[in-house]
Amino acid sequence: MMMKVIEESQVSPPPNSLPSPTTLPLTLFDISWFFIIPPVQRIFFYHFPHPTHHFLQTTLPILKHSLSLTLQHFFPFSSNLIILPNSDNPPYIRYLDGDSLSFTVSESSADFNLLISDSQDAQNWHPLVPNLPPPRTEPNGTTVVPLMAIQVTVLPNSGFSICLTFKHVAADGKSLHHFMKYWASLSKAIANNNNNSLSLDLPSHERDKILTFPNAPKLTYLYKDAYRSSYVDKVRTSLVLSHEQVQKLKKWFGIPRRKNWLSPPLPYCPSPFEDPSGYCLPLLDVLRYSFFCLTQPSKAHFLSPLLSYLLSPVSLSWRLRILFLGRKWFVDNCKDTTKHISTFVVTCSLVWFCMVKSEKNTGGDDFVVDDLCNFLFLADCRDRPEYSLPKTYFGNCLASYSVVVKRGELVGKDGIVVAANGIERKIRDFKSDALLGAEVLMPDYRQLWKQGMSFVVVAGSPKLGVYETDFGWGKPVKSDAVHIDLFGSISLSDCRDGGGGIEVGLALERNRMANFVSIFQEQLDSICSIQFL
Repeated sequence: MMMKVIEESQVSPPPNSLPSPTTLPLTLFDISWFFIIPPVQRIFFYHFPHPTHHFLQTTLPILKHSLSLTLQHFFPFSSNLIILPNSDNPPYIRYLDGDSLSFTVSESSADFNLLISDSQDAQNWHPLVPNLPPPRTEPNGTTVVPLMAIQVTVLPNSGFSICLTFKHVAADGKSLHHFMKYWASLSKAIANNNNNSLSLDLPSHERDKILTFPNAPKLTYLYKDAYRSSYVDKVRTSLVLSHEQVQKLKKWFGIPRRKNWLSPPLPYCPSPFEDPSGYCLPLLDVLRYSFFCLTQPSKAHFLSPLLSYLLSPVSLSWRLRILFLGRKWFVDNCKDTTKHISTFVVTCSLVWFCMVKSEKNTGGDDFVVDDLCNFLFLADCRDRPEYSLPKTYFGNCLASYSVVVKRGELVGKDGIVVAANGIERKIRDFKSDALLGAEVLMPDYRQLWKQGMSFVVVAGSPKLGVYETDFGWGKPVKSDAVHIDLFGSISLSDCRDGGGGIEVGLALERNRMANFVSIFQEQLDSICSIQFL
């Protein structure tokens, strides 16, 4: 791949469009991202069947002008993180008139169709990713850290990419995609000479409700730690689950099952309660089916076996005993069945199971069944009643939840269900907690970088509408989080083809990816082949 840098420039908000200085304090939601993980990298690919000079003359000026106007409202991305020399003074975000972000324009000879394919070498995208300018130190010892850089790469007569690198301490995914959609909408409006068509809301930078939160944990400023990363021989893959497949997964997960069993055995009746006439086990079987039918949308099937049971030639006392045993079996063995099966739960549990299972299938010597596997996901807190923040709040507003399961349980025959139960339980915790604690508001992500720790981190969400980012040349033909190939992460987004599906991105070592895809397809085909009522 040949890369040529065409232009390196800076883009800032219009002069005097913001007070100088404008500062934003970091909140408890921001602190967790303070120098803990590598920068976030998000790339968008668009079809553009024109030569480079056409792009430079017609498209680039509109992109830069609309970006400048957008930064007037999303100014933290053109600002800097200020770290004072005295560690007792909290860092903050500062904008001064003239502050800007790095904007690079390049040309690449790469194959556009390869870059947007669903399976490719992870390194293919790396030349398209901008580097953040290095921090600088002012004479008084203050460290100034740039927060965003953008690179536009033209692939002549095929398309172009827009890639952003930014510090997570500045904003979360919802804020980033609000910024992208605003920039895209403004660019499209300018290109069409229709400035009145912009209908997106402006971001809210009001932070008082978080800063004055009475039970907020004490803010602690963490230092940068090393993290495990390797690009060597990694493959990037995008998987798409259709709406139909997602619905079948939900039905399969919704089947009541004995704890940690996919196919529960019949309840066993202890010998003191055995019926001399031989009705014991058949009637328990009937009751088990009846209780199962009660969990289905149509409960009519419950009556037929129950009426047959009530009319059977068994004494009343024995019927009551059997009814008690049936109810006890149902309560004891089905009470952990997930209650609210969402697209997020079924997708993440299936992918997590397959990722850990793929480690075992590579034949590594370090596979220990008692090792703990971690699954980390984030939940948006903007709608939490204790904050009552607008949906347009700009910044970080995420609670973090970690599901921990023994490796042996996760790779067992019930592993997908075990994963789903754990994830769903954490989601219920988030929804039911009257007050979120420090352990989910300010988790210490340094624990994730420990050698030998198995973890999967979820980036993105299908609710963010990634494929709705239209600059005037149509929706993206592909978009993903580039940084997931640094460590064990997966990305989730809406499906580029629409239809209510979900797109999953991940990057693994080549051998492990082959195992993962094989296991994933086998599990998905097995579940989707079941005929549900």
